[in-house]
Amino acid sequence: MQKTIIRNERVREEYQVIKHPSGLTICLYPMEGFSSAYALFAAKYGSVDTTFKTNEDAGFVTVPEGIAHYLEHKLFENDECDAFQLFAKTGANANAYTSFDKTAYLFSCSQQFEENLKILLNFVQEPYFTDESVAKEQGIIAQEIKMYEDEPGWRVFFNGLRALYVNHPVRIDIAGTAESIAKIDKDLLYRCYKTFYNLNNMVLVVAGNFDIEKTLEICDKLLKPTPDLGLEAVFPDEPYEVKKRETVQKLTCSMPLFNVFFKLPAFEGRENAEKYIAYNIIAETILGKTSAFYDKLLNDGLINNNFAVGVLNGRGFFTLTADGESSDPRKVFEEIKNALKSAKTAGFSETEFENVRKKTYGELISMLSSVSAAATTLLDAYFHGNTLFDVIEITAGLTYENAVKTLAELDEENACISIIEPVTDN
Repeated sequence: MQKTIIRNERVREEYQVIKHPSGLTICLYPMEGFSSAYALFAAKYGSVDTTFKTNEDAGFVTVPEGIAHYLEHKLFENDECDAFQLFAKTGANANAYTSFDKTAYLFSCSQQFEENLKILLNFVQEPYFTDESVAKEQGIIAQEIKMYEDEPGWRVFFNGLRALYVNHPVRIDIAGTAESIAKIDKDLLYRCYKTFYNLNNMVLVVAGNFDIEKTLEICDKLLKPTPDLGLEAVFPDEPYEVKKRETVQKLTCSMPLFNVFFKLPAFEGRENAEKYIAYNIIAETILGKTSAFYDKLLNDGLINNNFAVGVLNGRGFFTLTADGESSDPRKVFEEIKNALKSAKTAGFSETEFENVRKKTYGELISMLSSVSAAATTLLDAYFHGNTLFDVIEITAGLTYENAVKTLAELDEENACISIIEPVTDN
């Protein structure tokens, strides 16, 4: 096994990255003084991965949207029982999730760690799909999709992504559509499982209280070696400009909801982490809850304390966001754009920037006091080609001058707003 120690002198912490002979990468972060452990077994496979090829394919293959989420649902079942039932017997808390660019299966426990790890590694490596079970799941997921179609918070978000992106599959709901999942069958599930659940495309992350040697012994025994298929997932070309400036839908809600998106180029590796940190701190400085902007709009009655800003990023997409509730969302949109434009030309408070940067740094350091936060952040960093400690170092080293240069790259007019208006009786 190839082992690398990732150490950070600033926080005096370290973890191991091991390339296992099976092809799997294993990240082990023992944390002294903790009583629990947290493990994630994850594939670099999310809802955006709809076009791909391996060295066994003559060309690129495109599959229906929603398969990654579908697979997540089905893997918990086998021909004997549900994996949740096995975890329940050990007292572990288990879960799974599918995001735009990853699928993760996880558990947390304070006892019987080795037994829980065996359960995790076994069920994720043992797919069991039948025509009957796939058809049954179709109905369940179709109901889930229908439920989200009427959920204002969900719809305002995904309507915005559809307005923001022309071609990139991030614009499609993670669960797919009723039409796309109707095309999914047993053979497609096995095909995507074989492609993306190849151990060379996966990672096991463990943080907290566990024994490294026993963990590796279990991995040696249970991991099933798989040849590297040379997987390549691609996205369609995405133009610079947003698709639509505005999208509006009427649903049952007490007051209008809005999501604002500013479209930026996608970044990779270290640059992705740098831009993610910089834009989060910039947005909080200029628009966040400690800013003069926030106080003014709050006093003017244009927003309430649900207003929030942030960054949404992943493979092939990157956007600065703002969302909340307002009686006049379009006015808020204009105010946000004006605030960003003014900050680009006249600058913004260096004192406020430093306050937000230090607060962000403190939050990242406190992450290391949570086994779940440490493990999840390590997973996200690994799939972006970074280390757990990179975001801490980037935040510590970010200067006001660098932030000003980063903000200059933002085109405040290359943006869209998604609005959900309350249904009114005629």
